[in-house]
Amino acid sequence: MATFKIPENMFEFSQYLGFLLFLTVLTIGFWLMFFLVGFVSYWVGGATWEAYKEKRAKKKHEQSV
Repeated sequence: MATFKIPENMFEFSQYLGFLLFLTVLTIGFWLMFFLVGFVSYWVGGATWEAYKEKRAKKKHEQSV
């Protein structure tokens, strides 16, 4: 019969802090990416819509003159 001893300290405290730092950076990066994708798409969509409205107004002005 084999007996296995459970290690008392599987990880050093610095490894634990490194893992927490990794998770923190990963989480911040994920939410920053999520925010930027939403913001940039909103920005591009708004700029496209404004350019469309300007072209439409210019065309309407040229037809009336």
